[in-house]
Parts: sequence; C-alpha cells; structure tokens
Amino acid sequence: MSPNFWIIDDDAEIREALTAMCTILGYETLPFDSPTKAGQALLSGSSPKLIFLDINMPGVSGFEFLKFVREKDRWSKIIIIMVSSESEETQVEKAIRLGADGYVFKPINFDELKMAIRTAAKRRASTSGL
Repeated sequence: MSPNFWIIDDDAEIREALTAMCTILGYETLPFDSPTKAGQALLSGSSPKLIFLDINMPGVSGFEFLKFVREKDRWSKIIIIMVSSESEETQVEKAIRLGADGYVFKPINFDELKMAIRTAAKRRASTSGL
C-alpha cells in the first residue's frame, strides 16, 4: 500500500513525531523536508489522501505550496492540514482562505491531531476512505 499521508516539514523531529502518531492511527506516511520535493512527487503522479503542511519553511512556504495544490483540479480532493507554532488568528484565517481543511499547533498533541484529521476529512466531504 502506498503512503496515504504526506508530512511536509523542514523540522526532522516534527516529521518523526507526526509519522509516529499517524502510524498509531493506522496511516502510512511519506515525509518530505521541503515543499519543492513534495511538489515534484505530485507532478510525477503521486497523490496522498492528506498532507500535513508546515507554514514556515525556507524557500517555498507552506502557504505557497497550499496555493499551488489548490490551483489544480486534479488535487482538489487532497485534505490539507496546516502545522505551525504560529497561533495568530490571521495565520489561521489565511490558511483557511487559501484552502486548508484544518490547522494544528506545535507542539502537536495526539488527541488534537486525531480531532484535526476527523474535522478536516468532514470539511473536505468529497474525500472518502479515512
């Protein structure tokens, strides 16, 4: 089975923590340390059910990657949950406005992660199988 959740974060510890939590929940993950590498995977035909996307990364930001994904119809069913230590309301609003389905704050709490996955899946109702 191919990985159904992608984790895009430049922080290795966050990638490892999210991978461990997703594994406990029964999901396979594929980590990326940059949006550029994840974008290359999308363009080559890979497509996850869900992406955890850090906002602040060097080079391409999470917001820029979110916009890139949402501009293409073929990726419209991908659930995207933003991950950030930034809790400013303007950041959350911007993420939702650009098409994010959810938002979790660092440090990541297991119960909040489970809730975010459920809520985001409901928000992107056209996606099934979670």
